[in-house]
Amino acid sequence: MNKPQISADEFAQRRKTLMQQIGNQAIAIVSAAGLKVRNRDAEYSFRQDSDFLYLSHFNEPDAILVLVPERAEGEFILFCEEKNPKIEQWTGVRAGLEGAKSLYAADESFSIKQIDQILPSLMEGKQSIYYSMASDFDFDQRVMQWLASVKKKIRQGITAPHQLINLDQVLHEMRLIKSTAEIAMMQYAANISIAVHRIAMRQCSVGQYEYEIEAYFKYAFTSYGMSEAYTSIVGGGKNACILHYINNDQTLNDKELLLIDAGAEYQAYASDITRTFPINGRFTAAQKQLYQIVLDAQRAAIAVATPNHHWDEPHQAAVAVITKGLLKLGILKADKRRSQQKNIQQLIKDEAYTPYYMHKTGHWLGLDVHDVGDYRVDGQWRTLQAGMVITVEPGLYISPSKDIDKKWWNIGIRIEDDVLITDKGNRVLTQDLIKEIDDIEALMSPS
Repeated sequence: MNKPQISADEFAQRRKTLMQQIGNQAIAIVSAAGLKVRNRDAEYSFRQDSDFLYLSHFNEPDAILVLVPERAEGEFILFCEEKNPKIEQWTGVRAGLEGAKSLYAADESFSIKQIDQILPSLMEGKQSIYYSMASDFDFDQRVMQWLASVKKKIRQGITAPHQLINLDQVLHEMRLIKSTAEIAMMQYAANISIAVHRIAMRQCSVGQYEYEIEAYFKYAFTSYGMSEAYTSIVGGGKNACILHYINNDQTLNDKELLLIDAGAEYQAYASDITRTFPINGRFTAAQKQLYQIVLDAQRAAIAVATPNHHWDEPHQAAVAVITKGLLKLGILKADKRRSQQKNIQQLIKDEAYTPYYMHKTGHWLGLDVHDVGDYRVDGQWRTLQAGMVITVEPGLYISPSKDIDKKWWNIGIRIEDDVLITDKGNRVLTQDLIKEIDDIEALMSPS
């Protein structure tokens, strides 16, 4: 399987596009992620800030990227750690100042230790500073300090920026529409995730622990040079009714369902897949009925996940199918004075489905599993357009209740796929992973 890459030219074009949008009277500042302490002097594995990575492909901590449109000495400046053989023997090789230019196309590079002396000078004469405001208190304070040092020079004829503008609005709109290369990255991550989900279905058996399944996903993703895009959810039986269940430490029991929400991340681009299947390989009658409702709801939602439909329409389509299905099963109660259609309309209006379906039907997907981008524009649901990638993930979660027949208790089901909006409709990036009842049972059959 060929591994896709994003070219240096694409990273350069992203920076150019951003600079065109902020204009030559502005400066943009983006901070890399820092190392996070797990306990005492042990650190979590480093994961670069997605905005920083999107603009630079630079995958080291303790760095700051600065864009200064139309600066004669160079528009792309990178502050980073200098090379130090003694330190690198402990922590790994750094690109250094030369590598920042030769490997990552920075026009100029400086030691991160010099930033307080150099960065304020880059602000001089600018009207606006763009940065991710209110995301990191410490970084907010640093920007204020740099700005204050420029203001001290006003009597020398130096003009200081008078506007602080949130970079997120501009940059995240760029990230929302995926390029051909980005889609290829996400498809690759999806393909690996599909293969791992399929094997997990076949290997699952009664008596295993949830963490054994989780461990296989971690192993398999790592074996492909990837990582988890998020902490995997492996919930058997009643645990499938907990939306963000990550304990993953219980036994898998006969005649119960297993919900697995797991996706690989390839060079920071995420996939996000959920499948629900019977631990023993055969759905019970009650499980089949609820599963089919969720599957039909997902089909209805995907059908309207197309250009010129707005963001909330897939959710509305899923809600309509789920409400009708729950009413038919008697989980939602009908008013005998009304027609079926009137009952469905009223139940939807009353949000009667929310005890069993309490989340939205999807989210943006990209460099973050819950990717950036506004869902509303000017107070209205955003219109879907080609290049957006969303998840479509309806579900049903039936916790014990005296008002519900016990045969439905502790059944949790979610089916999630990754959907690319195209000019002509959509493309399901995860379509090769089975989800029909008969297909799942056939895959899990010992024969």
